[in-house]
Amino acid sequence: MGTQLFVGGHIYSPVSPDATAMAVTDGVISWIGSDRVGRALHPDAEIDDLAGAFVAPAFVDSHVHLTSTGLSLAGLDLSEATSRAECLELLRTHATDTPGGDLIWGLGWDDSQWTDHASPTTDEVDAIVGDRPVYLARIDEHSAVASSALRLIAAGVDEAHGYDPQQPLTAEAHHLVRGAARELLTPTQRRRAQLRALDEAVAHGVVMVHENGGPDISGLNDFAAIADLDHPVGVRRLWGQAVATADDARALMQATGADGLAGDLFIDGAIGSHTAWLCHAYSDDADNHGVDYLDHDTVLAHLRACTEAGVQAGFHLIGDGATACVVSAFTTLIDEMGAAAVARCGHRIEHAEMVDAAAAEVLARAGVTASMQPIFDALWGGPGDLYEQRLGLPRGTTLNDFAALARAGVTLAFSSDAPVTAIHPWEQIRAAVHHHNPRNAVSPRAAFAACTRGGWRAAGETDRDRGTLVPGAPADYAVWEVGEMVTAGSSDSVARWSTDPRSRVPALPDVTPGVDLPVCLRTVRAGEVIYRRPN
Repeated sequence: MGTQLFVGGHIYSPVSPDATAMAVTDGVISWIGSDRVGRALHPDAEIDDLAGAFVAPAFVDSHVHLTSTGLSLAGLDLSEATSRAECLELLRTHATDTPGGDLIWGLGWDDSQWTDHASPTTDEVDAIVGDRPVYLARIDEHSAVASSALRLIAAGVDEAHGYDPQQPLTAEAHHLVRGAARELLTPTQRRRAQLRALDEAVAHGVVMVHENGGPDISGLNDFAAIADLDHPVGVRRLWGQAVATADDARALMQATGADGLAGDLFIDGAIGSHTAWLCHAYSDDADNHGVDYLDHDTVLAHLRACTEAGVQAGFHLIGDGATACVVSAFTTLIDEMGAAAVARCGHRIEHAEMVDAAAAEVLARAGVTASMQPIFDALWGGPGDLYEQRLGLPRGTTLNDFAALARAGVTLAFSSDAPVTAIHPWEQIRAAVHHHNPRNAVSPRAAFAACTRGGWRAAGETDRDRGTLVPGAPADYAVWEVGEMVTAGSSDSVARWSTDPRSRVPALPDVTPGVDLPVCLRTVRAGEVIYRRPN
């Protein structure tokens, strides 16, 4: 490949905070510094003038669902609906525009944002679509409206926990109807959706995603098909299924081809669907503490088995009841095997929305990475929004405490949970920096690291240079069109040496709300351009 010398830009590198130039040789960063020195050291290099563009490590999205993301990008998007009536009208329009008899897969309705807070009923959907199978997932993908035609082919759904003849299906009933909808997709439809999702990722500076699969969220056929995709974005595949012994863990890894037995292994559900496992009941449903899919003994057995087998384990957990369950299991495992043995496996947790300081200390001792979604706070953490509706005050203001986890030493990996939120890492960074509760926010540098280095750590990568631009690191980077470059902390009220110009900390693009976020011009993996913005 030879040497390329990039000049005239802003290079985000810890080794040279004022760098304007970078050399790449055979897919590896070979030098970083100033234009003048770079030209002198590399007289035969191919010169690429960045014209003031910002060059930074490429992003890693540590929690996605490729098939449903691709379906949402080209299908029925209900996220803009402001009422039940508007949601149904969007369904009516989409049904008119698609071939009769085909499955309608919709996503994104959020009744917490509607004035009536009432979801569509089965009868209302049937009146529009007749005998067509329809699956309309709530924005959190933990409940869904399903037409009668789809319910009929979901065997046992009417006897499953979470069933209601008219209201959205939750818990096991939802898993059954989601599985029935998946089976109606052809292999071609599935493959196109997966590739469409990866195309969306690479256009936003992402070079790797972590597919969070499992029996309930995606199914084995879907999971296996992802391994056969031909796309330049890397995919780490995590399979969420509990095991009881180390031999079981090894056998399941071999059977699925998974990179870990982690990801969406559900301990509980989601707050919006009233299925997150809470220690104290929901404020808007006084008899409901949510759903516990796994008990302490199952969680501990899975962690023990994976640790003995040297396999990454992990769980989906949102409510504080689920957090208490997994923290208790980690505490027991550390007592049995020692913190070092547990930490070596790089176990992870997904979402971790309700983790207090004491729980964070245990997770840090266990070497756990928390894969979290800052946009959840942007969507649902404001006054009167979902968290306050479901949990009340002050409980609703305590969620997604990125700062407390970081202080405890828990590695953060920020992600989209696409299609729940879009694969737009700069939006995740903005949301983490401008948390509705300023005490829970982190600095732009910390948020950027969680979208880059954190993602590699969550993938089990131990090379400290991975996810940074330093000599010797793989040339995985993105080139961005940016506005103002700034150096800022997470709170204007806190004085930070890192925000002082004398600290020579590299600047990042301004992510203040209302400011235009960076636009990706080019995405590069191992020195090869895998995306270039049209025109």
